Amino acid sequence: MKDTFVGGRGFNLWLLWNSLPKERIVKWDDPENEICISGGPLGGTSIYPGSGKSIVVTISPLTNSVMDSNVGGYFGPYLKFSGWDALEIQGKAKSDVVIFIDGDEGKVAIESAEGLPSETHLLAEILTEKYGGENKRSISVVSAGPGAEHTRIGCLNFSWYDAPRKIVRYKQAGRGGTGTVLRNKNIKAIVVKFSSLSPEKNNPQDLSLLKEVGSAYTTEIRTLDPKQHKMAIVGTTHLVDIMNDFDLLPTNNFKFGCHPDALKLGEDVYRKKFHSGYDGCWVGCPVACAHGVKDFVLKTGPYKGQHVFVNGPEYETIAGVGSNCGIFDADHVIEVNFYCDAYGIDTISLGTATAFAMECYEMGLINKHVTNGLELNFGNKDAAMELLHQMARDEGFGVIVGQGIRWMKKYFAEKYHADLKKMQDIGMEAKGLEFSEYVTKESLAQQGGYGLALKGPQHDEAWLIFLDMVHNLMPTFEQKAEALHWFPMFRTWFGLNGLCKLPWNDIVPEDNKNTREPAKVMAHVENYVKYFFAVTGRKVTSNDIISMSEKVYNFQRIFNLRMGLGTREYDEIPYRAVGPVTEEEYESRAERYDKQLREKVKFNPDGKLTKEKLEVLRKYREAEYEKLKDAVYKRRGWNSKGVPTLAKVRELGIDTPDVVELVKKFQ
Repeated sequence: MKDTFVGGRGFNLWLLWNSLPKERIVKWDDPENEICISGGPLGGTSIYPGSGKSIVVTISPLTNSVMDSNVGGYFGPYLKFSGWDALEIQGKAKSDVVIFIDGDEGKVAIESAEGLPSETHLLAEILTEKYGGENKRSISVVSAGPGAEHTRIGCLNFSWYDAPRKIVRYKQAGRGGTGTVLRNKNIKAIVVKFSSLSPEKNNPQDLSLLKEVGSAYTTEIRTLDPKQHKMAIVGTTHLVDIMNDFDLLPTNNFKFGCHPDALKLGEDVYRKKFHSGYDGCWVGCPVACAHGVKDFVLKTGPYKGQHVFVNGPEYETIAGVGSNCGIFDADHVIEVNFYCDAYGIDTISLGTATAFAMECYEMGLINKHVTNGLELNFGNKDAAMELLHQMARDEGFGVIVGQGIRWMKKYFAEKYHADLKKMQDIGMEAKGLEFSEYVTKESLAQQGGYGLALKGPQHDEAWLIFLDMVHNLMPTFEQKAEALHWFPMFRTWFGLNGLCKLPWNDIVPEDNKNTREPAKVMAHVENYVKYFFAVTGRKVTSNDIISMSEKVYNFQRIFNLRMGLGTREYDEIPYRAVGPVTEEEYESRAERYDKQLREKVKFNPDGKLTKEKLEVLRKYREAEYEKLKDAVYKRRGWNSKGVPTLAKVRELGIDTPDVVELVKKFQ
């Protein structure tokens, strides 16, 4: 198990694969579905940056297939030091329960949750006090909330105790409805307790080497971060300004990539709002990007008028519930952020789904009768906020939006006769998962990064926009395919080991740009090689890292086959991710698109109607995406259907009889 699946996401996938019934496809709300949580062999190291991640795997309510989602907080390390490399939960409780894992006493208890609130900000405080007593820092809580109960976009909140501020804080396993599965199992919370944390607890093979590489990496980050993106001061909010400058900030349901009011959501605004102090979501991480807003006064909802601490916002939340909905109000974003955490709602799916509903409303595909009176125009922050509160109350149009874009498209078409083709073009989901917040029209490589991602369009597999679009470092299909092999494999490795990817390439050595492959930040890759050896005693190379990931990555692709998915047609993306859908979109960047028609398509746009130009450009761009799929499949050792070949399966050593039998059907 360790040799093939390493840990983290790999362990979770193997456990889930072996537990599901072989005779039928399990649905997300069947008792046989599981929630699996694991860190990894390197997770829990308190002297190496970004080593506190947990990975959650389950069958998703949105995609009906395997979902993996990574999250910070203290749960994964505490679980590990309590005695478990992975936690596997199956079945359903008859009534709400709390699972308590006491790592100090070596006990596990399943207790009644009667009388406990659902909202995370209340629940986690109570449980931290109950189980932690005088040592609240020893407790980490996993919970969801009422929004997760009533939608398919529920997230899991993973807590840690911020001792200087004396508050419980959270990170989210946001993607794919993980929180919805938890609440469907009638689990109110999972609590782990572990009191005696130290650098030796992970039992490293070579503690002196671990201290050496960890100290060097920490010093580098503390020296360079203030000169680069200032993550320890502004977190990921710096991306708002950058994305807007390069026409990549999703605006009005990904129609556009920039807006004159974007800087109202930018890093300078949040720099002033964030509370000063250390903001690492795991012990000692110098990136310290988990910022928050102190004493924010809520203006809406059940806690109106209360002063609260808000964890975030981060870039994805700002772009999703802000610019993508045409809303440029920083306080609105902060308030949505708080209630999403309290209710257990994924901010990415919420923002992208709301933006889709807004465009459907503005296009006349739905009306006020459908929205129960809400005027769902872009920029209507009151209506957007009301949708969120409705999700928690299980009422109104909010519950419809909370089922996700794929469900909405079918519902609007069947019940209200909305034009399904138009909705397919503008509904920013793939495989059932809502897009994260980057405009990909001008980056074919990033279209592949989204469309070919195993779980759906999330940028944690490959973020290649700048390498492709801005720097033009991969002009050929073969170069794009190579990047769409290496980057997902290397990022998979983080998920196998319990690591955050931010230290790898968000702060880079000063001479990195002069190296042969600056995008890969190979100096850091070599540091991870040393780190892996220091902890495990297993010598590996940078190529071995890719091989380790290939085993798990291909296995997950095959898992999708088992779920009735996983072939070429499921790698499709909506056309808005590929190019302009409407005449308004084309005409807003007419000079750019006209130039592309002349130079790439050899079509003269002069005197042509916008409608005709749209059709010609669309035919060209869709064909390019198909060519990209062919190139990527070939590079990954997959056939033209997008299925790993038997030769590849055997080469990777994942050729168990059930895997071979399944793959043979698609050769």
